[in-house]
Amino acid sequence: MRRVHVTVRGDVQGVGYRYTLRMVAREAGVAGWVRNRRDGAVEAELEGTPGQVDEVLAWMAEGPPGARVEDATVTDAEATGERGFEVLPTQ
Repeated sequence: MRRVHVTVRGDVQGVGYRYTLRMVAREAGVAGWVRNRRDGAVEAELEGTPGQVDEVLAWMAEGPPGARVEDATVTDAEATGERGFEVLPTQ
């Protein structure tokens, strides 16, 4: 299993990014979470097979219609065996 921590910057709040990501992640079989940050970024953790995680990361680089992704920072994290994918409150 692979787990990554992702921070996405650009016009990514107020465009349905988190809720669309939840749908994309669940369809791909990826576990984790996503939330808005007060600095305007979106932060997420994804866990699944390397192929599943890569599929969701590719979507995150584009985002939903109306989003403009300027930068995505991806760092490896320790796999936790988490199940499900949730939208968390703003941090």
